[in-house]
Amino acid sequence: MDRPYTILSCAVSLDGYIDDASPDRLRLSNDRDFDEVDALRAECDAILVGAGTVRKDNPRLLVRSQERRERRLAEGSTGDLVKAVLCESGKLDPCARFFVTGDAEKVVYTGASAYPAAEQRFLNAPDTSVVDAGDPPSLKTVLADLSRRGVRRLLVEGGTHVHTLFLTQGVADELRLAVAPFFVGDATAPRFTGPGVFPDGPGDPFRLDEVRRIGDIAVMRYRSRRSPDAGGEADDAGNAPHSGAAR
Repeated sequence: MDRPYTILSCAVSLDGYIDDASPDRLRLSNDRDFDEVDALRAECDAILVGAGTVRKDNPRLLVRSQERRERRLAEGSTGDLVKAVLCESGKLDPCARFFVTGDAEKVVYTGASAYPAAEQRFLNAPDTSVVDAGDPPSLKTVLADLSRRGVRRLLVEGGTHVHTLFLTQGVADELRLAVAPFFVGDATAPRFTGPGVFPDGPGDPFRLDEVRRIGDIAVMRYRSRRSPDAGGEADDAGNAPHSGAAR
């Protein structure tokens, strides 16, 4: 496979929303699930989100467990993952926590027309590079660039636009969904995906590999039938075996 093995991770409400419409982030998961996602992060080489996630949530996207960080360092990797963001306009704050935290590189994938200005904007941002991904930005270009950087396992944490891109273009190998036990019911709130033509439709559905209960959260792990195996059996946390980290 000439691109990273790609895992989408998302927490959703029973009616498929990933947040509500309020200014505050809706908590859709519990502490045990957050820890499992942290373990999944630690087994990947890079994490990718969309510009909306960086602007609204101001996330750090770090490996939180010190034990997991130390294990990564002992393996010759960085403690944190390479962080990537899709931003066609390139208009992100270089002082956002996404860019100023973590010991690994950060990559901004922009549209071709926005690239010159974005390159100047991030000129002095430490460990940050800007990549022209085309107009509009191409996932093929993004994934090829990540692969050249040594990324073999990519974790995608949304939001809606990014999830939809990966799923409609058929480059999601695995899907981890945590389902919260409540409804949001707000048509203005963001959903897991938007409309589109999905290759993993009724004629070629995802394969359900695992269903588990974490308190009142249901965790389901699916794999695309078109994708190669991640390299063996999953562990007790539902994560495929570690296949190396970007150096």
